[in-house]
Amino acid sequence: MLLHSNIIGEGKPFVILHGFLGMGDNWKTLAKQFSEEGYQIHLVDQRNHGRSFHNENFDYDILAEDLKNYCNYHSLENIILLGHSMGGKTAMLFAAKYPDIVKKLIVADISPRFYPIHHDAILEGLASLDFETLESRTEADKQLSKYVSEFGVRQFLLKNLYWVEKGQLGLRINLEVLTANVSEVGEALPIHLKFEGDALFLRGDKSEYIGANDERLIKMQFPNASIKTVTKAGHWLHAENPKEFYQYVMDFIS
Repeated sequence: MLLHSNIIGEGKPFVILHGFLGMGDNWKTLAKQFSEEGYQIHLVDQRNHGRSFHNENFDYDILAEDLKNYCNYHSLENIILLGHSMGGKTAMLFAAKYPDIVKKLIVADISPRFYPIHHDAILEGLASLDFETLESRTEADKQLSKYVSEFGVRQFLLKNLYWVEKGQLGLRINLEVLTANVSEVGEALPIHLKFEGDALFLRGDKSEYIGANDERLIKMQFPNASIKTVTKAGHWLHAENPKEFYQYVMDFIS
């Protein structure tokens, strides 16, 4: 099965992987900017997300194989690979397993280490949405606010809503499988795996996903990595400070 993607522009292949409960379209604004610099952007929906297929199997080895199949299908070589959060973990593993395919790796606000489960309230809130009675996104937001207080996070999550048919909302994500396998999202990159190529790790200055203790681990598994901090940004650094994020990426890939 082939992953769904939105391909923007022509030029050097540049693949972007979204985070947990996200989708490729979250990156559309930045993708258009990158495409104007001579890159063909592949906004990929990982399995059980966006418009990609649903499947009960879900872990990073499988996500990396999905991306390998995608690259084979589209004959992609020497790619720039950017992944955020969960997508960053997929990207790290893919680069370590298939270094000949990856020219440059960019990881947004995630480290190779293990992360404990911390999506409980979000998943519970999404599960509470009753699509037999919900008639609008506003009603869905009101219900979700009982579990998720941050307006921006709710808006991000509600992008998963779509009209199945007139008057009938639904979720694009495979919530049941993602909830059952949520522990997989925090799994560490196997310690023996390394990527010797050029890598850039970007962190938000208000985020705790990449701390001082993570730098040693990053350098151990990605010896040619540089670590930069995006100011005025938390975990969704590409959305909170897109201008600075874009500039760091362009400086790295140009």
